[in-house]
Amino acid sequence: MNPAPAASRTHGVVRLEIPAIAEWVAVARLAVAAVASRQRFSVDDIEDIKLAVAESCTNAIQHGTPESTIAIVCEVSAEGIVISVRDRGQGPPLGAVEEERIGEAGRTEELGVFLIRALMDSVEYTSDVRDGTQLVMTKRVSG
Repeated sequence: MNPAPAASRTHGVVRLEIPAIAEWVAVARLAVAAVASRQRFSVDDIEDIKLAVAESCTNAIQHGTPESTIAIVCEVSAEGIVISVRDRGQGPPLGAVEEERIGEAGRTEELGVFLIRALMDSVEYTSDVRDGTQLVMTKRVSG
């Protein structure tokens, strides 16, 4: 059996589980920044990744319960990083965020979703009553 090409091999997987309370978001940001810094990301890209993770954790906290947890999985490859954030809550509305409506009363949840989509190369949400909400976001290493 031939091994997979080097470009598609995973360089590592890091798993972190934090309580779904705001005080722990900084831990998630720092952990993901440490993982991302092992790749060829620019400082700006790492800051974008940290902000996207913070926003996804904040969404999980807003829609979960204080006794629940947030599971964060970072998968690193030569192409970049794939970050999964999973919680047991219902999550924000999964529909498209309309840019012209950002900032309207009652639409602050969507601002976080908008930021995540703007900062990352791809974003996928799944939400299930039994399994909770999962956000999978990808950031590719540029040039």
